[in-house]
Amino acid sequence: MTTAAVGAPGSPRRYLHSLWLLSARDLRVRYATSALGYLWSVLDPLVMSAIYWFVFTQVFHRTVGHEPYIVFLITALLPWVWFNSSVSDFTKAFSKDARLVRSTAIPRSIWINRIVLTKGVEFLCSLPVIVLFVVISEFSDRPAHLNWGLLWLPVAVILQAVLLVGLGLIVAPLCVMYTDLERTTRLILRALFYASPVIYGVEDLPGVFETLAAFNPLSGIFALYRVGFFPEEWDPWVIGVGAVLCFAILGLGLWVFTRLERPILKEL
Repeated sequence: MTTAAVGAPGSPRRYLHSLWLLSARDLRVRYATSALGYLWSVLDPLVMSAIYWFVFTQVFHRTVGHEPYIVFLITALLPWVWFNSSVSDFTKAFSKDARLVRSTAIPRSIWINRIVLTKGVEFLCSLPVIVLFVVISEFSDRPAHLNWGLLWLPVAVILQAVLLVGLGLIVAPLCVMYTDLERTTRLILRALFYASPVIYGVEDLPGVFETLAAFNPLSGIFALYRVGFFPEEWDPWVIGVGAVLCFAILGLGLWVFTRLERPILKEL
């Protein structure tokens, strides 16, 4: 392939070409030896949704979320899987391919962006699951109703990508400098799942906790994913604060990564 086709060294076009090649390779490796292939992208959130649906609708009397609850769950669980798997992989983004990170002239941020892109493609491929449950809900007493809020879906995807890139630029280099942070990150993710409106909505939180939830950027992102099915999820305050925080975290990530890029190359 000619230089003109992929762009000059150091150009944005060359960067994007390399990013796509790395991401495509990751996807091929992930599914090449898997019998279920694509189904692995949706199996985890499906199992989680089934468990929470059963617990909160068949075992206990649920007072949170909206009907149909399975659609309410899956519209947040799918993006949560993208978030959780990406942040988990950030912890070893540089150590996993240390030799390539040291030897290549490609900007090192590509090792973070490839994770965001790869996991993002898997997330987009899992969206038909939402369609399936929406169709199934049409045969229930409380079907999901599509509305204008679906237009916000691309905005939710972009905001989540911005948030993940910012977090990756922070988490990945810090995990090289301080190896214990890899285990700490896993613990934080477990707590963050319950601190984020996945199995409940922001409006279900009591008192001051509803206000504090707005400062979790995932609250605004999940609201944008859900508003196309549940208009009640539209909350300009939560969504606005979440959007601002996403870009603030991206700015912080760029600053942290710029300061730590040289030190992490010495540690690898």
